[in-house]
Amino acid sequence: MAGDNSDKQAIEYGVVPIEKMASMPGLDFVRAIFARQFPEPPIMQTVEPFDCMAEPGVVVIHSVPGLRHYNPIGSVHGGYAAILLDSAMGLAVQSTLPAGTGYTTLEFKISFVRGMSEASGTVRTEGRVLNAGRRVATAEARITDAKGRLIAHATTTCLVFAIGGAEG
Repeated sequence: MAGDNSDKQAIEYGVVPIEKMASMPGLDFVRAIFARQFPEPPIMQTVEPFDCMAEPGVVVIHSVPGLRHYNPIGSVHGGYAAILLDSAMGLAVQSTLPAGTGYTTLEFKISFVRGMSEASGTVRTEGRVLNAGRRVATAEARITDAKGRLIAHATTTCLVFAIGGAEG
């Protein structure tokens, strides 16, 4: 994915039918979203990701914080980081799941290390699975700025379950 304005106009946002998601291995599903074969999840309109990558158990999302992400005290709102971290961790978990399996976040914890601003440039969010079991998966994620400095990091625990009539 590219991050210029012509590509932003081409982005379709929506929700993939659960039956379609259930019919595919998780890695194929995540890659199809990143390749724009499926619509981007509507929440991603908020962060406008680009140059996304998925490998088994690893997802990388690039985004650029802007003035529209600012909070009342003049820095990028923590919710921006939360969307990126939760998405990268959840999609990393999804990338390890077989067809007919889904997940949901049970909990996640964020630690903010430094603030973000428009001057942060492109931020890189990397989510990585720590353990993917039959019922529970754990993952971690990190956001770094254009200079490679750590901005925030997080961990999650996800519930793994059968979807679309599949047995788990």
